[in-house]
Formats: sequence, C-alpha cells, structure tokens
Amino acid sequence: MKKVILLYGLVIAGLVLLLKWMEYGLLIRDLTIEVYIGVIALAFTAFGIWLGLKLTRPKMIIQKNGSFTLNEENLKASGISKREYDVLELMASGLSNKEIADKLFISENTVKTHISNIYIKLDSKRRTHAIQRAKELSLLP
Repeated sequence: MKKVILLYGLVIAGLVLLLKWMEYGLLIRDLTIEVYIGVIALAFTAFGIWLGLKLTRPKMIIQKNGSFTLNEENLKASGISKREYDVLELMASGLSNKEIADKLFISENTVKTHISNIYIKLDSKRRTHAIQRAKELSLLP
C-alpha cells in the first residue's frame, strides 16, 4: 500500500512539474485551460487503468514450504471458476460463509451458491470432504 501512495505522490509531483514547465514555456500562449485539464485527466485515467489491471491480476499461491504448485489441468477439468476457487481457498483457511462474503464483497447467498457448485464439481457433500478432494487434485496445498 505504501508503494501505491508513493507512486501516486510521484505522479502528482510530476504533473505539477510538467504544468510549471509548460507555464514558463511557449505552450502557455497557445493552449487554453481545457487542454491542461484534459492532459491531467488523461494521465489519471491511464494511471487508474494501470492500477486496476495490477490489482485484478490473479494471485500467486505462496506456501510455507514452497513446494505446492497448482494443477491447472485438474482445475480446468473440474470446471471450477475463478470466483469458486477463491471461495474454496477461503473455505480451506477455515472462514465461515459470512467471513468469506465479507472478504470477497459478495452476499452470503452468493457464497452459498458457490459452495454448492464446488460440492457438485468436486463430488462431495461437506466442506471437509470438498477440501480433501481439492487437495487430492492438487488444487489446494
């Protein structure tokens, strides 16, 4: 988070320097304030797109022993979606449906639907069995 704040501050400082440079240069006579506002808006739009892409990248799985690798073939074969996999990971960490819903910013009913789909796709009837099956398929450490 500190890196994001620092980067944001550097972008703002760069824009201020750019505007000051343009104020002393020849551009001040030829361009209106709308152009400057447009340049700033374009810069922040590009930064927002970059930040959005960075924050929505798939998360890497890092384990204590460093030996776990996700079996992508079994994940595709099981038909588990990205969101269902997120729910499965949180389920394996011992969170309740309410805690999973809060962490993923979805409703509890949506969590229940995802868990139901996971049970079907992993051919299980309980959380513990679903987690055990996921570990057998190398979907979880």
